[in-house]
Amino acid sequence: MTARANQPGNTTAPDLQIMGILNVTPDSFSDGGKFVDASRAVEHALQMIDDGADIIDIGPESTRPGSQPVSADEQINRAVPVIEAIRRFNTSIAISLDTQSARVAKTALDAGANIINDISALRGDDAMASLVSQRKCGIILMHMQGTPATMQHNPTYTDVVSESIAFLRERRDFAMDAGIERSRIVVDPGIGFGKTTAHNLEIMRRLGEYQSLGVDVLLGASRKRFLDEITPGSSKPDERLAGSLACVARAIQSGVRIVRVHDVAETRQFVSAFRSLLP
Repeated sequence: MTARANQPGNTTAPDLQIMGILNVTPDSFSDGGKFVDASRAVEHALQMIDDGADIIDIGPESTRPGSQPVSADEQINRAVPVIEAIRRFNTSIAISLDTQSARVAKTALDAGANIINDISALRGDDAMASLVSQRKCGIILMHMQGTPATMQHNPTYTDVVSESIAFLRERRDFAMDAGIERSRIVVDPGIGFGKTTAHNLEIMRRLGEYQSLGVDVLLGASRKRFLDEITPGSSKPDERLAGSLACVARAIQSGVRIVRVHDVAETRQFVSAFRSLLP
């Protein structure tokens, strides 16, 4: 997929797409509070574009473990000025909005976003599927056990990969039944969302199995807490670059189309180098 020109799901594009994370929240796990100010957020977005981001993913609501919902009005107030400002500087970059609210999504799409990243996989708001169908935007469907407030309270699976694939297949079919074209659908296994470190590692080892869903796959492992348990000296989120890049390597090997990352420049350099070493 060439995200600057196309929606996610375009199976003809050859390259891994880099989605740069832009959290406009006071409490996100890694960069909470850094980009609450709209001007700083826009500056960071433009820097990520210069660094090689194909998509900017704006998050107006923290979904870290234990987080609580944020009102639609507050999400709109945080995200829309940033979307509008980015669009004044760059009309072609793909902009994703991370929300479960159809009202927030509609306002963001009106402001210039063209992808909705819905961690509830169209379960959080009954109006979301119809909106996405009508607006013909991209949609990212993520697997999550529970909600952000409860998801790390003893998550349990018999087979985390098989169960998350079955969930995503049902959500994919639901989206298509609602009139959303397969080519606009992306699935996300949901690393860290209702999963232990063992679950996350099992997903990473079997990442290629998600290709059976027949749509593009997104991986969001950047700076996640499980990396602290497998990477020495990475107790703080911004110390987890090496582990994050290892996950990018696994994504490339597994046919993942989009990686959602905090460190765009380093990821772009790594992808270029890693691809050059492949047979």
